[in-house]
Amino acid sequence: MLRGFSLEVASGEFVALMGPSGSGKSTFLHLAAGLLVPDSGEIEVGGEMVSAMGDSAAARFRRRREGVVFQSFNLIESMDVEANIALPARLDRRRVDAARVAELMSRLGLAGLEKRLPARLSGGECQRVAIARALYMKPEIVLADEPTGNLDLASARGICALLGELNASERTAILVVTHDPMVAAAASRVCFLREGAVVASCATGHDPAAVSAMYLKHCG
Repeated sequence: MLRGFSLEVASGEFVALMGPSGSGKSTFLHLAAGLLVPDSGEIEVGGEMVSAMGDSAAARFRRRREGVVFQSFNLIESMDVEANIALPARLDRRRVDAARVAELMSRLGLAGLEKRLPARLSGGECQRVAIARALYMKPEIVLADEPTGNLDLASARGICALLGELNASERTAILVVTHDPMVAAAASRVCFLREGAVVASCATGHDPAAVSAMYLKHCG
């Protein structure tokens, strides 16, 4: 449960949200994505009040102006890599921008996997496809919920580096929920959540050890 929760992410900023299990991290991410409706309070993204939207409006807003990345990838198993990346356009009844798909595949190290189904991809490749899909519509913010939770260490490190590179090049804001100091250190700022409220906000210095020490101080 979130109580007295307040968080602001600036345009183009990369922020990590850390806290113990049950502190409300994923709940907030789902609220920001319009997947849940708050009992009270307001959630504004890009000047739009997401918390006041109905299901259809929230789905349309999420598709067009937010990118969401889940721990479990949430790829469509019957669709190949290209189709999964372009899914937001198809759902929005837009013509697929093949050049945008190719650009994202190249930048995310997926070239040559265009026609491959998710079952034939590694976990790291699946998460890269999910990130490409989240970026396809050039959203104002990407919301990532434990994006390395199902990956081995090497793949997790690759995803962390990738998120930092994409934040710098796309200038898309990123809010990542994580329990991993290595993931949080990819962000420029980390916010610590305890018992439903943000209790501290600190620069990461891109140093996992420093993030770990700060976590123990504020949430331990």
